[in-house]
Amino acid sequence: MQRLGMRGNKWTQIAAYVRTEISRGKQDDLVDDDHSQFHTPAILARRQLRERRREKRAAALVKQDDEVTVKLENAALERSKSVDSAVLGKYSIWRKENENENTDSKVHLMRDQMIMARVYISIATMKKKPGLAQELQKQLKESQRALGEAIYDADLTRSAHEKIKSMDQVLSKAKEQLYDCNLVTGKLRAILQSADEQVRSLKRQSTFLSQLAAKTIPNGIHCLSMRLAIDYYLLPPEKRKFPRSENLENPSLFHYALFSDNVLAASVVVNSTIMNAKEPAKHVFHLVTDKLNFGAMNMWFLLNPPGKATIHVENVDEFKWLNSSYCPVLRQLESAAMKEYYFKGSHSTTLSAGSSNLKYRNPKYLSMLNHLRFYLPQIYPKLDKILFLDDDIVVQKDLTGLWSVNLHEKVNGAVETCGESFHRFDKYLNFSNPHIAKNFDPNACGWAYGMNIFDLKEWKKRDITGIYHKWQNMNEDRVLWKLGTLPPGLMTFYGLTHPLDKSWHVLGLGYSPSIDGSEIENAAVIHYNGNMKPWLELAMTKYKSYWTKYIKFDHPYIRTCKLGE
Repeated sequence: MQRLGMRGNKWTQIAAYVRTEISRGKQDDLVDDDHSQFHTPAILARRQLRERRREKRAAALVKQDDEVTVKLENAALERSKSVDSAVLGKYSIWRKENENENTDSKVHLMRDQMIMARVYISIATMKKKPGLAQELQKQLKESQRALGEAIYDADLTRSAHEKIKSMDQVLSKAKEQLYDCNLVTGKLRAILQSADEQVRSLKRQSTFLSQLAAKTIPNGIHCLSMRLAIDYYLLPPEKRKFPRSENLENPSLFHYALFSDNVLAASVVVNSTIMNAKEPAKHVFHLVTDKLNFGAMNMWFLLNPPGKATIHVENVDEFKWLNSSYCPVLRQLESAAMKEYYFKGSHSTTLSAGSSNLKYRNPKYLSMLNHLRFYLPQIYPKLDKILFLDDDIVVQKDLTGLWSVNLHEKVNGAVETCGESFHRFDKYLNFSNPHIAKNFDPNACGWAYGMNIFDLKEWKKRDITGIYHKWQNMNEDRVLWKLGTLPPGLMTFYGLTHPLDKSWHVLGLGYSPSIDGSEIENAAVIHYNGNMKPWLELAMTKYKSYWTKYIKFDHPYIRTCKLGE
């Protein structure tokens, strides 16, 4: 009916236009006849021109009407496709919108009215009409109260309909008295610019807060570490030892390196690996933590040993060979310049300005645990191969097949992360620096840390740690890369990385909400890289169950620290 009404109105407009043009033509003809008694060629030419113009305009209106009709028909067809044939008995295409419990047309109307009210309040104030400005302001406040936090029409109060009517009347009055196209356009543009700036500000605040949340330790995990540490140091020395220490240097077994200061995260990595292993007794876990968490990490695995697998926990602070005279990054972290960079006031930590700088001061970038990955042969001199795992991963399949992968004399086996144009070297390195531009291809494909199989024999042969030291020494002023271990890793293992099949390691569960479910299910390892770690409140709910299934929520320590809540 609506379409027929629109079409009827259009034909009425055409008819009125044609009548007007005929009348105008007759008047023109009379004028021509009054000025001349003869139909001169000029008069005849003008008449023909007018007739052609009338025909052209009428045809254009008819065409416009046809185009509108086609658009309406196409829109109706599209709407009909969205109608569920299974519920046609309940829903009608003509009343579907009215029955939609989530319709928000009134909410949008009220918001639009409030925007126009603000525009006219500003213009009324400018044109010195205080009475009208006060009336608009009063109606604006009433509409705001009626709208409240409503998202859908069903959320609106009963008075909302009356407020819409009242606002419409006040806006009509304001339009009659104040409407000026240029002024209204300018005010709307100013409101748009202000809203855009607010959105940008909120995005900066959101980034700052998410990074702040990402670098904090939840109370539950802090409680767990403290309770475990207290109980560990109450144990007599003879009860602090793990069994099967003879396996720690046996190169025929499957060895894992895990460097972490998070007891709960480390437990998930170990549990998930063992629960999916075909021969758990052949797996050996080498955990390294800091002195603050050393007692807690030991106590947890003494109480919860990984079945028949072997486990060993070390304290990074007891690696006496790892000192500032040998390790460039340790020397840099201890320097006054670095302390100034990370801890002093040169970087804002306010909500409005600190988001871009806070990530540079995440504790993980200051911890030697994060840089130990470049010293694997020094820590495990008797081993031939080792699988490096981050503590924000979950193992879903047996990983022993990685030890059989032919690395083709490369050192590092890793999953590549580059697409058509992203996650390539130019994202991580400063190619305006001649040392970078000369030695690396900006389009070279990046790869991921988190699950890496390292050939330690090739590592020693190629002096990988020496290469890392070289680049780290050159980056004392952070001119080659800004932060983290991935950029120096890309440089150190450049040309020495063998790409693994992507199903070994699926990334992005800590930042991307759009990972295909089948990819996650088929992955050997899933990685929560990003700020949304699974142990944080800001973790994505849809991915959290892959991690929590490996936590024993009925464990006394877990219950005491309320980690299941």
